[in-house]
Amino acid sequence: MRVCKDLVEHVVKTLVDKPEDVHVDSTEHEGKLVITVKVHDSDLGRVIGKDGQTIRAIRTLALVVSPRGQEVSVDVLK
Repeated sequence: MRVCKDLVEHVVKTLVDKPEDVHVDSTEHEGKLVITVKVHDSDLGRVIGKDGQTIRAIRTLALVVSPRGQEVSVDVLK
């Protein structure tokens, strides 16, 4: 669980202009890992990417490092 959160946080902080405004939380809900990412409004587009490509890639990375294929959700909030 911690590895997924740390990886998502690292990737997002690398992408944005204001890494100090990145906040990543993780919880487990009904066996599913839920990672919530909050970024500065001006960085929202960088994290989502064109047609959602960047956030899809982040979700794929989180799924790959999740323990034993645990279901993972990565949500981006303003």
